[in-house]
Amino acid sequence: MKYIVTGGYGFIGSHLVKKLVNGKHSVINLDKESYSSMPESLKDLKKNNLLNNIKVDINNYKKIKKIFYLFKPDAIIHLAAESHVDNSIKSPKVFIDSNICGTYNLLEITREYLNKIKKNKFVFLHVSTDEVYGSLEKKSDISFTEDNKYLPNSPYSASKASSDLLVRAWNKTFSIPTIITNCCNNYGPWQYPEKLIPVIIYKCLMRKKIPIYGKGTNIREWIHVDDHVSSLLEILKKGKRGESYNIGSGYEINNIDLTYKICNVLDELIPYKHSYSKLINFVKDRAGHDFRYAINSNKLIKELKFKIKSNFDHNLRSTVIWYLNNIDWLKSKL
Repeated sequence: MKYIVTGGYGFIGSHLVKKLVNGKHSVINLDKESYSSMPESLKDLKKNNLLNNIKVDINNYKKIKKIFYLFKPDAIIHLAAESHVDNSIKSPKVFIDSNICGTYNLLEITREYLNKIKKNKFVFLHVSTDEVYGSLEKKSDISFTEDNKYLPNSPYSASKASSDLLVRAWNKTFSIPTIITNCCNNYGPWQYPEKLIPVIIYKCLMRKKIPIYGKGTNIREWIHVDDHVSSLLEILKKGKRGESYNIGSGYEINNIDLTYKICNVLDELIPYKHSYSKLINFVKDRAGHDFRYAINSNKLIKELKFKIKSNFDHNLRSTVIWYLNNIDWLKSKL
């Protein structure tokens, strides 16, 4: 199979590219190589003939159209996006340009491509977020299903919700074979250190204060990046065109308890004169900070017979160890 992956130098994208190439698939990675791109994450595949990395913005219609017609992909997996909520609050236009306009551009290229080159099993897989559903206000609230309304609360989640709706519209209006996935928070190796888990690890290693918004009671559902990628590949194989699928682990934890878990692992692995938890520093809460994200993955489990079975504590420990073994890389990004 031949795949175009957008954002393949990103955290999730790089893990996906590795899995596709290791599965003997041909991959073109389209990445504009922004501040959070990590070409080094794919260095082991540098000489692999199955992978072609191309530096290009997803808004470059002419160049990407040419790539489509020359490569003739069987699918496009669209991950390229601006993704940090804090940055979206500071500079929302960047998120509009990339997440909305970029997705529109790819849909239009796909529409033209499929009108000229028939691909019976082609799929446009759009990788999105659970943040499009908005916030759950209580611990007891029922997790979001695919039928929940979109109620985004940040410029980031609004831009992703908009891109989801574009993908849906191009499926319904133009019969583009699309699938949308909405996933919970990811963690694992190679995550750019603006995200919570690598930030906590970095601050501990540098003996600096760990900034925690508000009281740290905000709750997130977490999935290891390898489990997310495995879910995407299963959806590519078995997912129904025109549908959306939630991808989650069922594991929820609030930010302060997560911070303590990481500190405890570091206390064991590289003891300091006092517990790393002493570095926790509560700071002013973020504007529009959603209280809780949790999604229901029953559709994925029932229809595609796929369920995440990983152990969070084991994977979190492995993640901490990976950052310890790659401390120079971590430092270079901050």
